[in-house]
Amino acid sequence: MATYHRRTRVAAPFADVWRFHATADGLEQLTPAFLNLEIERVTGPDGEVDPEVLDAGSIVEASIRPFGVGPRQDWTSHILERTEDDGAAMFRDEMREGPFPHWEHTHRFFADGDGTVVEDRVAYELPCGPLGRAASPVGVVGLEPMFRHRHRRTKELLE
Repeated sequence: MATYHRRTRVAAPFADVWRFHATADGLEQLTPAFLNLEIERVTGPDGEVDPEVLDAGSIVEASIRPFGVGPRQDWTSHILERTEDDGAAMFRDEMREGPFPHWEHTHRFFADGDGTVVEDRVAYELPCGPLGRAASPVGVVGLEPMFRHRHRRTKELLE
């Protein structure tokens, strides 16, 4: 399984950065336009539609159409875990349906003085069976622009 990792310091309070990343609106604002993301439905762990916070058990049903080419691809994410402690927080989601055979994304946030460290780690596997598994380490070529955008956009919106 290949992994991707990116870490950035944001000059914004921990509580603000954490709160922003805990919502479907935050996801929409951080997703690069070239993915053409559409959030179809968000359901909380108790079945509530459009919950204010994406708690563990929440499901995000979306679709993407990278660069406007080809048919839309469904992408369903399940929030597996969400924890918050004094100055540290995380949530982990898993793609249940979508273009990757495996996608598990861990988002971590750490208070750092008057700022916040934002860290993303993705364990993934590219499609196409054994060929995709062999090529997965070069998947960083596609992931890097997306996560560079996400981190840059976090800074733009919150600093």
